Amino acid sequence: MTTRLSTRFFARSLARKLLLVLTISVLANGSAYAQQSAADAERQELLKRIQQLEERLQKLEAEKAAKAPETKSEPEAKAGAKSEPKPEQKPQESTSSGFIDFFKSTEVSGFVDVYYGYNFNKPSGRVNQLRNFDTNSNQFSLNLMEIALEKKPDPSNSRLGYRIDLNYGPATDMVHASEPGGSEIFKHVQQVYGSYLAPIGSGLQIDVGKFVTPHGAEVIETKDNWNYSRSILFAYAIPYYHAGVRVKYAVNNKVSLAGYLVNGWNNFAENNSGKTYGVSVTLTPTPKLSITQNYMTGPEQFENSSIFRHLMDTTVVYTVSPKLALMGNYDYGTDGLAGGGRVHWQGFAGYARFSPTEKIALTPRVEWFDDHDGFTTGLKQRLKEFTITNEYRVHNSLILRLEYRQDFSDQLFFTKSDPLIKARSQSTLLGGLIFTFGTRQ
Repeated sequence: MTTRLSTRFFARSLARKLLLVLTISVLANGSAYAQQSAADAERQELLKRIQQLEERLQKLEAEKAAKAPETKSEPEAKAGAKSEPKPEQKPQESTSSGFIDFFKSTEVSGFVDVYYGYNFNKPSGRVNQLRNFDTNSNQFSLNLMEIALEKKPDPSNSRLGYRIDLNYGPATDMVHASEPGGSEIFKHVQQVYGSYLAPIGSGLQIDVGKFVTPHGAEVIETKDNWNYSRSILFAYAIPYYHAGVRVKYAVNNKVSLAGYLVNGWNNFAENNSGKTYGVSVTLTPTPKLSITQNYMTGPEQFENSSIFRHLMDTTVVYTVSPKLALMGNYDYGTDGLAGGGRVHWQGFAGYARFSPTEKIALTPRVEWFDDHDGFTTGLKQRLKEFTITNEYRVHNSLILRLEYRQDFSDQLFFTKSDPLIKARSQSTLLGGLIFTFGTRQ
């Protein structure tokens, strides 16, 4: 009995010990397993964060590469370090861009002007009197060819500008016939000047070089006139061009001023030691009315700076309606003579331009001119002329003009077929064709 109890007790004790050992082992293994699981979880979290950081870094690098300019490799960068400017300075790019932008603003224009004229007097030599450009009679003729380049000064682009007008034809021979420096040298350059727009008020433009005169209601280019032939005033009362300095200033949209300091009348090369001065005022009280008053004075006699020539020139333009415009021009000139005394000349020309359509225009012109002392035409006489010009614009670049004109003198002045016979009048019929072109046309 005692032995059975002892055995049972020993068995129970052994079981308790085994259970205790098993429990301790399980707890120990569980703790190790828990620690291992925690470590694994922490390692997974760390790997996840590293992966996220790598993805973010890659994204940042991609954005930086997209914004930054293309870079050279290190050897290329070192090789070009001395020749390439710093990115923020960019002197080469700025200079090149400024040079190109300057000439991008250049306008190119030009024309070819040809005509056929017939004089009913059939003058010997086939030459029309009182004409400066359409001088040829009874033949097809070239009047003038021109190409012009102009860059107007602009404060938003460049305050510098220039203009060059290159001419070829009989008209430019006539314009430069009295040039002291010789017509062959200067006749192919009608205008050549540089401009600067000074930042004074609305802008003071300064032109230096050779430029056409501000006087008269007409210009050298046929396409910019209402008639084909030029008036007597344009041919005999005023100059064609000047060489020197011109300043222009717009006080407002109604008043413009200009001043001139030049060699003289039709003088690229000076013919005396004096200078000629001029002023010009243009008034535009309304969009329909424009009044221009010019005055010029200076010595024009060869090697004589004490005798002054004076010229008053007035032009008024009034736009009655989009289809009708009126224009008037008055000139008065006076000059001294080397032997003493003074001479004078004066005249008036009136114009009307009727444009029933954009393609058709009809322009009559009447004129009176008094060469009181024969200083301009070579004969003391009073002249009158009547012209009617019909214009048809075949195309924006093609102008056709048909013109009839009668000239009258109170003296026997006009040539006939017999050179010994003179007439008091001449009648001419002319057809002119003008082809124009330009980048802004």
